[in-house]
Amino acid sequence: MAANMYRVGDYVYFENSSSNPLLIRRIEELNKTANGNVEAKVVCFYRRRDISSTLIALADKHARELEEEMENPEMADLPEKQKHQLRHRELFLSRQLESLPATHIRGKCCVTLLNETEALKSYLEREDAFFYSLVYDPQQKTLLADKGEIRVGNKYQADITDLLNEGEGDGRELEKLEEKIWDPNSSLTEKQIDQFLVVARSVGTFARALDCSSSVRQPSLHMSAAAASRDITLFHAMDTLHATGYDMTRAIAALVPQGGPVLCRDEMEEWSASEANLFEEALEKYGKDFTDIQQDFLPWKSLTSIIEYYYMWKTTDRYVQQKRLKAAEAESKLKQVYIPNYNKPNPNQLSNNVKPALVNGVAGAVVPGPPGTGQTPALGRACESCYTSSSYQWYSWGPPNMQCRLCASCWTYWKKYGGLKMPTRLDGERPGPNRSSLSPHGLPLRHSGSPKFAVKTRQAFYLQTTTVTRMTRRLCQDIIRPRHLARHPYLPVNTAAIKAECALRVPDQPKKPVSLKPVDRKPLESVVRYLEAHPCPVKPNPPTRGCSISTGSLTPIKSSPILNNGSPTILGKRTYEQHNGLDSSKSKVLAPQWDIMAKRMSEVARPSASLQDEIHELD
Repeated sequence: MAANMYRVGDYVYFENSSSNPLLIRRIEELNKTANGNVEAKVVCFYRRRDISSTLIALADKHARELEEEMENPEMADLPEKQKHQLRHRELFLSRQLESLPATHIRGKCCVTLLNETEALKSYLEREDAFFYSLVYDPQQKTLLADKGEIRVGNKYQADITDLLNEGEGDGRELEKLEEKIWDPNSSLTEKQIDQFLVVARSVGTFARALDCSSSVRQPSLHMSAAAASRDITLFHAMDTLHATGYDMTRAIAALVPQGGPVLCRDEMEEWSASEANLFEEALEKYGKDFTDIQQDFLPWKSLTSIIEYYYMWKTTDRYVQQKRLKAAEAESKLKQVYIPNYNKPNPNQLSNNVKPALVNGVAGAVVPGPPGTGQTPALGRACESCYTSSSYQWYSWGPPNMQCRLCASCWTYWKKYGGLKMPTRLDGERPGPNRSSLSPHGLPLRHSGSPKFAVKTRQAFYLQTTTVTRMTRRLCQDIIRPRHLARHPYLPVNTAAIKAECALRVPDQPKKPVSLKPVDRKPLESVVRYLEAHPCPVKPNPPTRGCSISTGSLTPIKSSPILNNGSPTILGKRTYEQHNGLDSSKSKVLAPQWDIMAKRMSEVARPSASLQDEIHELD
């Protein structure tokens, strides 16, 4: 019951898509709509996958600086897998608010501000634990350090001097460390001081009557007298009394100098009504984040002025009224809401009744299901995260054309943390065990001289220059300097000047056009057929035991930087014809791969002299 009860201030998971990771939000308000449904007003948190790569690099730089400050060698000793999973626990706070249906809540989590006293590894040891240290602005696309950072550590502590021994004197000059601004043992009595303060208030009221701007802000005598009674007037009066040596005559004369009465105004009186309204609006949005209030609402005010105005504003009736109004609104709003567990099946859940041959052509494999349910037919493809081939439930993951899947445990991890358990090639890390030495069908990779196993992830294209452009390259070689530009690819090229120079030089050339050597390019199919029939010869290794030749001596193919390279799970089923849009139903004229292997093994067994006769050139 308590686990399904959600209150204001809880960090929760929200689901907005059946295939994407869950959203992480903090409940700010729970409101009941007109149709009886409950809506949650929430603060948004963003994952690393939700922000741009530029900001991710900035966040990594901040993390490295934080590690250097913490001087914690634990992070350097963490294995790559834990570092990979730790990135999934990092969030970015935002000031963005949104309203979501409360029925989309899928559980609770814990989000804390990162501080120096807590080890990062502790987050991996706890379920549903996240941390943040930066604030993300979705509109400006910026990352800033959180102003509410908990300052814990040696560098934030005061340096306490040693205790003086008994009888030992303090060698510091106390006159330089402090300044006396009031003498309680003066010759004036309390009654005389109070009378002088009344005179100072009267002078302040008269000064406001003479000031044009003050007469507009305080049109009545009542308001002027109230403004003259504020602390700023009393502080000035007592400072004047202390500066004149507590001589009443001199002090009264100082209140009204030659130019007129002294007018003292504080921030509460300096601010206009429109500025006060802007401040209240900013305080409602940002709270006590005075830096953001200054940047977005009051850039013409100094930070000191805004902070001083805030603490004076808290003493006004306006603040008391707003506080009572908020308390009344809070009483009318929901304090908590009960959301039952969500038990509907996920659309990405793979049915166990799917024929295996429809997915990957492997039939007859079985996967152990939950206890008491017997065995269910497997889809034949391993989990993309943990590489297991057995799970009681599978979920489709990734692009539909990839036909990838995750086991139940990795699917839960993906939904909660927004990533896979194991690092992949796309993250710049090592693939899984024995995943780079197997072909898509689980066979050892070998280099047959054919691009059959090279995976093309984008449409192939080439740039074709016009005849005029090629002619310009030859006529204006002294201006273009192609060798210099090739070594400095970022230098700008003045194409307008080159065109103008080419137009001047073209009439000086002979009328016979420049002969370009024609190039007869063979079609791609003939090139592939030639490469299959004439593979690159390999130098034989000297036999160590007998004359047996192992397939391991064959030249391995270069591993392409693809996701889970060589995996029986991703991109391994797509043939060369499928990548290039050729009809795979036609009869293939390419030699079978096992015939090629046998041909190459026979070529390796020949003497090295005979290999020279087998080298051909492609016309």
